[in-house]
Amino acid sequence: MSIELPSRYQPGEVEKAVYTRWETAGYMHATIDEAREPDKHYCIVIPPPNVTDRLHVGHALNNTLQDILVRFNRMQENNTLWLPGTDHAGIATQTVVEKRILAEEGKRRTDFDRDEFVARIQDWKDEYEETITRQLKLMGCSCDWSRQRFTMDDVCARAVRRAFFQLFRDGLIYRGKRLVNWDPATQTVLADDEVEHEEVRGHFWYMQYPLDKPVEIDGERFEHVTVATTRPETMLGDTAVAVNPKDPRAEALVGLYVRLPIVGRLIPIIADEHVVLFDPDSDDEAARFSTGFLKVTPAHDPDDYEIGLRHDLPRVNILAPDGTVSHQFGWDDWDQIKNPDVENLIGMDRLEAREAVVEWFRTENLLEDVREYVHQVGHSYRSHVPIEPYLSDQWYIAVKKPIKHLATKFGDGLIEGTDAPENSLAGLALRPVLDGDIRFTPERYAKTYQTWLENLRDVPISRQLWWGHRIPVWSKPGTVDEFCGEDDAAVIRSEDSDATYVCPAPGRPDLEQKLELAGFVRDPDVLDTWFSSALWPFSTLGWPEEKDELDVFYPTDVLCTAREIITLWVSRMVMMGQYCMDDIPFRDVFIHAMIQDGEGRKMSKSLGNGIDPLDIIDSHGADAMRFTLASMTTQTQDVRMPVEQTELPDGRTVNTSPKFDQGRNFANKLWNAARFALMNLGDGAPPVDLDNLEFADRWILVRRDRTIAEVTQWLKQFRFNDAAQAIYDFTWHDFCDWYVELAKRRLHDKQQAPQARAVLAFVLDTILRLLHPFMPFITDELWNHLGRAVPVRGLGEGSEAADSVMLASWPCAIGALQEAGIGTEMKVMQEAVRAVRNIRSKMNIDDRTPVDAIVFSSEETLRQTVEENQADLAHMANLSGLTVTDSAEKPPQSAIEILGDLEVYVPLGNVIDLDAERARLEKQLDDVRAKLAGSEKKLANEQFVTKAPDEIVERERAKAADLRSQAEKLEQNLSDIQ
Repeated sequence: MSIELPSRYQPGEVEKAVYTRWETAGYMHATIDEAREPDKHYCIVIPPPNVTDRLHVGHALNNTLQDILVRFNRMQENNTLWLPGTDHAGIATQTVVEKRILAEEGKRRTDFDRDEFVARIQDWKDEYEETITRQLKLMGCSCDWSRQRFTMDDVCARAVRRAFFQLFRDGLIYRGKRLVNWDPATQTVLADDEVEHEEVRGHFWYMQYPLDKPVEIDGERFEHVTVATTRPETMLGDTAVAVNPKDPRAEALVGLYVRLPIVGRLIPIIADEHVVLFDPDSDDEAARFSTGFLKVTPAHDPDDYEIGLRHDLPRVNILAPDGTVSHQFGWDDWDQIKNPDVENLIGMDRLEAREAVVEWFRTENLLEDVREYVHQVGHSYRSHVPIEPYLSDQWYIAVKKPIKHLATKFGDGLIEGTDAPENSLAGLALRPVLDGDIRFTPERYAKTYQTWLENLRDVPISRQLWWGHRIPVWSKPGTVDEFCGEDDAAVIRSEDSDATYVCPAPGRPDLEQKLELAGFVRDPDVLDTWFSSALWPFSTLGWPEEKDELDVFYPTDVLCTAREIITLWVSRMVMMGQYCMDDIPFRDVFIHAMIQDGEGRKMSKSLGNGIDPLDIIDSHGADAMRFTLASMTTQTQDVRMPVEQTELPDGRTVNTSPKFDQGRNFANKLWNAARFALMNLGDGAPPVDLDNLEFADRWILVRRDRTIAEVTQWLKQFRFNDAAQAIYDFTWHDFCDWYVELAKRRLHDKQQAPQARAVLAFVLDTILRLLHPFMPFITDELWNHLGRAVPVRGLGEGSEAADSVMLASWPCAIGALQEAGIGTEMKVMQEAVRAVRNIRSKMNIDDRTPVDAIVFSSEETLRQTVEENQADLAHMANLSGLTVTDSAEKPPQSAIEILGDLEVYVPLGNVIDLDAERARLEKQLDDVRAKLAGSEKKLANEQFVTKAPDEIVERERAKAADLRSQAEKLEQNLSDIQ
């Protein structure tokens, strides 16, 4: 009894049921099998998506690639774990929740107490975590959901406390007042790699600062110095003016003072080599825009901060955390300022204050010039507003401080060519890449990683937020007695203030209570998101508690991620894996391409060019989406995906891309081929008998072996597009276009049918296995139907198929069938068939009309190949007769196709009405010649060629070339039937 599938593949009716079957059966759950060899375990921890929003098509790409690797390794009989989870994303999540509450309720964060506000964010997290999990399941991601983690759940929180305590105890965490990257929108500090630099069109303002006492230099009277700045508002915090000691004016000016405009502060002129000398003819843009004098604002510029340290300058902070001008956050000489113009600036936003300051200088005739200037400005990677260099107390990790107790394992001394000690955190992260223990694919990204670590500064880890892991440090002014031994708590004294900081060991709530009773106050800040994310590869597996998962699955195997977080996340994971686990967290880092729209723009909601993966699943199916994304994953930097709108059956208009049609068409092609096979496998099929193979059987099995080798190789090398292409070519062209068609003749022959069915089932089985990592839903659905038709299949005696293709083993090559020449022989057959089909096309002969064919070749081996396979050739080309000859005489009134050493003739007299066909071709040729004459006349007109736009001329030339080609083909066709 044959098995008949629906005539069309409907992914919406299949995918949910298939995934439910996987979950119910527990196919995705990894077991703890310590008896296995270490190299037979495989683990990927998912790059945890932020709980800020739904997943986008970039997430779909990343997770598709991970799932391909996971399913591939599971089928290679590795004990495979794909551990899912989400990230709390401190700044981003708190910001979106604050915006929602403000828009819907008109309330700000400060209108709630801390616990109440955190509970509101938790509700948001629960909602979007559920949405993200649902999206991943709809994409077909075969995660072990029983192990799902969240960066703030109890398991991860214990790891954060342990890691913080160890770092604190080792003296790698300290508190200090530094100039930081400040985000005025979210009002928190950012690390250097959380700052995105954007090109901005701005200005240089040239402002005159009056000298306290005029001075004469080389006969010229100086009453002021002119400074140039791109941020005029910061002049309120100036505490010096600097000049390069090589400047000819320096000797006369250094040691004098200027009266700071508006503020009235008397500030010194100092000499510092950092100042760029003015040179209007220099190639250095800074020298051309310079005046030779630099306003020094130590509290609002990183270079000025360093100058301030060198010259012991005061640091005057003139901004509040929200970016408004304020005298309450470090404006130490405010009480001495009496100018009402300064008071008018209080409360202004920094950009509003910029305009007001410039207008004041203009009114006072102290604005000497304004010049346009294009420069790079740092922006927050979260709020996208310009960051503000800001003086602030923060917690830092010392990344290049040697860790004494790690010297034995990791060595000491500097890594050659760097300032990073081997046993520093930066050294721990750098060494595995330099030694090749961690491999980047593509290799060029290893240099990005290396350069960043070599230039890394101490990292600020505190954030001025409520959502996140609260910093486990209690402080109190003054020196206090030790509360307990070093195993119970770590204690440090502040560098910049008279305070004691205590970090209790994890699991000591009694000590925390004792500290609070003694007047200690817990730090209000939280740790940056990257602190907990850095622990992800081992915190998710249960560290610091002893867990079997750690022994079995750590280190993990592959990290699949985007280039934008190589510094933010990848480096931190290696750093903390080495520090906490004494081992690297993964062996391979695959950096996938970024998806852009058809114009090369980043996909975003604001541009309206984003694609929701669930819309693609609704319009094309998850398998089509996955296969298309994998096919686009080359090892280049970016891939383009044209975006267009389409209407779904439910009436919604959504963004999709014609690119996904490829995946949908492929799924339909596979479905139809499997449908044909299953209709002919209803009576079952024996295992394949390698001693009883027809030519087509031997050819498809050799192609099978080659495809298995190619796909296996490409997947191990992360060449996803090459693997997808190899499967596509084998399935569509070799199997569907040729082998299935060749098999049709034999399936109706009682003697040949059993072996044809055997090979048909065996090759379809292989295709489903090879394609499963890319298209899991359709392959598992077809696998189940194939199992009903042919439960035992394979070679020799065969074996019973697994319940799911997900549990099936990766296919192996037969090996014994690597027969020399089989591919060449099949190519001859294919060329002969194509030749007949080409003649049919150009002569308008219906495919259903049988024709005679004469095949000529001077090569005996080619003639022999055609003769030995006459039956298949006749079947594929619908021939009523076939003659193979070494005579080159062309039969009268016949069409010809020449393909290399093969000539194919089709006599036309008994097939078409030669007179009618001749008349049709002559009329068509006349029409083409008339159009060609008109085009050539236009191109011969010199005025048209010289005056018309280039694109119009080129279009006309292309049109003429196409018409000439058409005319040549029609002339050949006429010649054939003369």
